[in-house]
Amino acid sequence: MFTQTEEQKISLTLEEFLDWYPDGYEGRFELHDGVIVKMQPTGTHEKVAGFLALELGLEIKRLNLPFFIPRQGLIKAIDSDKSAYIPDVMVLDDNAMENEKMWNKRSTITQGSTLKLAVEVVSTNWQDDYLTKLAEYEKLGIGEYWIVDYLGLGGRRYIGDPKQPTISIYDWFEGEYRVNLFRGQDSLRSPTFPELNLTAEQIFTVGH
Repeated sequence: MFTQTEEQKISLTLEEFLDWYPDGYEGRFELHDGVIVKMQPTGTHEKVAGFLALELGLEIKRLNLPFFIPRQGLIKAIDSDKSAYIPDVMVLDDNAMENEKMWNKRSTITQGSTLKLAVEVVSTNWQDDYLTKLAEYEKLGIGEYWIVDYLGLGGRRYIGDPKQPTISIYDWFEGEYRVNLFRGQDSLRSPTFPELNLTAEQIFTVGH
């Protein structure tokens, strides 16, 4: 169809993007307003994401919850057929999958209510997590969204001044997100996983 480059000029629809998407382990890609964006996480980024997926998976198993964590999956923007995003970790409601018509063939979620939790681990492009994805996930009505900023890269208006490693947990309340910030020895408070026993520092330690 075409070769993806850093300066891709073709504006794609989601369907065209999914047809192009390479099989296997050739990389992870998102679609931002018709443009393919290759995700290039560092090893440390992947270590933090893997740690969180393991901890959440253990909690799902311990409580026998009807949730699962896919290795990879896309979230379609609610009001565009030209944007789709890959969270670093996503917790899906198995009972809601029958309403996801694009999942079995395309590994794509279209209903915010299917997602119990989306997690983004911040890299140098922190604006994607705090601006683009925060707005998109809120519009979709995803019940809970974590921004794990283990290097304190985000804007001061999001994580405070001076900047420091921060975990922002957004939860859905009366039609919009509200946020709680966690640092140091703060114990995370997750509406989806209220018994989760994890401090911010435990997560930050994985990233150092």
